[in-house]
Amino acid sequence: MYNIELNKTKFDVKLDSFDKKKGTINGKEFKIDYSQNDNEYHLIYNHQSYILEVDTFDQEQNLIILKINNEKIECQVSDDIDILLKQLGMDKLSSKKVNDIKAPMPGMVLDVLVDVGQTVKKGDTLVVLEAMKMENNIKSPIDGKVVQIACKASKAVEKNDLLVVFE
Repeated sequence: MYNIELNKTKFDVKLDSFDKKKGTINGKEFKIDYSQNDNEYHLIYNHQSYILEVDTFDQEQNLIILKINNEKIECQVSDDIDILLKQLGMDKLSSKKVNDIKAPMPGMVLDVLVDVGQTVKKGDTLVVLEAMKMENNIKSPIDGKVVQIACKASKAVEKNDLLVVFE
C-alpha cells in the first residue's frame, strides 16, 4: 500500500502483488500499460498517453518531483513502513533539528574557519581539529547561520565539548 499526495489530493494506492500494472486507487480498480526508456516512462491510462520522467527524488523526505508531459508535479509518497511508523508516532525521529556541533573526540583546535553571523551550507568545514596526529575537518551537517563559536584555535577540547552553535 502507498499513500500518495499529489497537488494536495491524497490517494491510497494498492498494487496487485503479482501484476504491478494493476491495482486500486482509493478502492477503484485501475490498469496501466507502460514502457520504460532510461529514466522516462510512457504510460497509457484510460486511453490517454503520458510521458513521465522522475526529475528529483528525495528519499529522506519521501518527495518525488515528476515531469508528466513536461509539467513538473510534486508527489509525496509513503509506503507501508512509513504509514506504520507514523501510526506509532515514530515518523519524526530522524528529523531532529541540529542546533550545535560538539567535538567528536578530544584534540587540539587548529583552525576555526567560520565567524559569528556567517551563513554556512551543509558540508562546509567549520573547524579543523587535530586528534591523534591527524587533522579532522568538522563539517556542517545543515545549512544554517552561526550564532556562537565556543572554541578557539590552539586550545584543547574534550569529547562532546561545544564547538559551534547554529540559529
